[in-house]
Amino acid sequence: MSDLKKEALSLHTAASGLRGTGHHTAKPLQEFKAASHDLSALGALGSLLGAKGEIEKGMTTLAKLTQDLHEEWEAEAKFMGEVSDAFDLLDVLLAAAGKSGKKG
Repeated sequence: MSDLKKEALSLHTAASGLRGTGHHTAKPLQEFKAASHDLSALGALGSLLGAKGEIEKGMTTLAKLTQDLHEEWEAEAKFMGEVSDAFDLLDVLLAAAGKSGKKG
């Protein structure tokens, strides 16, 4: 297996892994978002400290950042897939050029 083929396979595998992160984190993220609106676990402590609004705001910000990160990972996975495809094509072209060079 050529080096380009190995790199293409490695990039393809990494891209597949990145694409899967959203699947693995979707349910926890949804639960986290829901919990940001129900902070009853803080009880009187949250009310006494006046922190409930700040905690909700912080949790909403974290959820938004996580969504942004998923979008970035998806874009990175797409790019890695395209580079992998380019390496595959380059490998085929180099092999073909090598074969035609041996004939002449």
